[in-house]
Amino acid sequence: MAGKIAASLLEIGAVSLRPQQPFTWTSGLKSPIYCDNRLTMSYPHIRELIADGFASLIRERYPDAEVIAGTATAGIPHAAWVSQKLGLPMIYIRDKAKGHGKENLIEGSVKPGQKVVVIEDLISTGGSSIKAALAVKDAGAEPLGVLAIFSYQLDKATDAFQAAGVPLATLSNYGALLEVAVENGTIQESDLAQLRSWRDNPAEYGK
Repeated sequence: MAGKIAASLLEIGAVSLRPQQPFTWTSGLKSPIYCDNRLTMSYPHIRELIADGFASLIRERYPDAEVIAGTATAGIPHAAWVSQKLGLPMIYIRDKAKGHGKENLIEGSVKPGQKVVVIEDLISTGGSSIKAALAVKDAGAEPLGVLAIFSYQLDKATDAFQAAGVPLATLSNYGALLEVAVENGTIQESDLAQLRSWRDNPAEYGK
């Protein structure tokens, strides 16, 4: 599954690798990879593959899940497709409370004690995903864990999820992506050391 989804993301350009010409993230961090999983919405066969992957993970790990939550904005469509497959209610979690009306942070109905799985598109440092899971907890419900399409597998994210006590699982990841990218010729084997060095120490990459 990890390799299949990594190949699909490369195929549609949702993930791009540029070891010789790094991207600059909003944070200013230099990176050889850029990921925009919003593109998956435009490809029915890929979004179906992702939804099936999420549904299988939930059935396997969280069979007692009662609500599927999407993170705003990129997690929302995937949460919708997964909740439809599983026949479960869906909610979504804003990055911050709405500034008018009821000032909701969570949209939709979730009751105290309900077991919730949070759907995210991408894990970088993990901060926003953990914030979403804790918002579920603050609402009196139980966040069972976060599921994401892809993870950069950065140590900072791993440590953050462990510290918050929030389980994380992803359908694909940086390691699987590099394997597929070498196999299909997107990158050369000679690029691997440089690409792995970014994951090991992203703050020093490109300096």
